[in-house]
Order: sequence, then structure tokens, then C-alpha cells
Amino acid sequence: MEYEITFDEKPAAEEIAVLGQGLHTYGEAIFGPTWSRSIAYFLREPGGKIAGGVYGHYGSFNWLYIDTLWVSEEVRGSGHGSRLIDLIETEAARNSCTNVYLDTFSFQAPEFYKKLGYEVFGKLDDFPPGHSRIFMTKSLSPVDIH
Repeated sequence: MEYEITFDEKPAAEEIAVLGQGLHTYGEAIFGPTWSRSIAYFLREPGGKIAGGVYGHYGSFNWLYIDTLWVSEEVRGSGHGSRLIDLIETEAARNSCTNVYLDTFSFQAPEFYKKLGYEVFGKLDDFPPGHSRIFMTKSLSPVDIH
């Protein structure tokens, strides 16, 4: 059989899902069935409008990945970001996670994360030009859930 490589500037979600499923099936052949759970905490104004939040996921390998942390400029610096990180880390630790990782940019929050115990394990310079993308990790403490 002769295969053809095609280019698509706007691939359909269903086609991208085929790639993800193929990779998932390959991993299951090595590790057995795996699972993943998404979690989020939101900081809301009295009327319910979102003023910040943290989103991530964890799963079979006992690692939490923090995908997004954002706090609006109006309340930034008032401890809400630290509290959101604490909440998501605690929830992940309750669910057997032993480590967490994330990435940030040099112009965003690397010093904030360092104050929370995160350490740099990788860095891409000039991503974007003149800045760096920084990858950080931290070990989670076991949580007593009794």
C-alpha cells in the first residue's frame, strides 16, 4: 500500500482526535489502562463573574499538570493566586498525586511559583523572542484525608 502525506491548515477536531486516540492506545499497550481527570477552582466576584482561577489535570501517573492560573489585575497581589494553587495541589494530593509541573513565561510568574516551592527543570530561550518559556516542578506533600 502506498501512503500519502497531506497538509491541512485547519484540521478537523475529529481528525486530531484520531492522533490522540492512537497515542493513547500505544501507551495503554505499555502501561495498561490509563485515566485523566480535569479539575478547576474559580475565584468569583459577588455576582458570579470570574475574577481568576486555576485549571489542570492529573491521572494514572500521579502527576498534576497546572495548565492555567490567572487572577484579574484588580485583585492580583492579594493572595488569591497562592490560595488557588494551594487548593489544586491539595486536591491532587488527596487523589494520590506526588508531583506537579507547569510552565510559565519569564514575563509572567516564575518568581511567584518559586516562592511557592517550585523549581526550574527546563527553559527555552527566545520563546517568545526576548523572553523564555520556563518549566517548573514541585513535590507534593501527602495529605491526610481522614
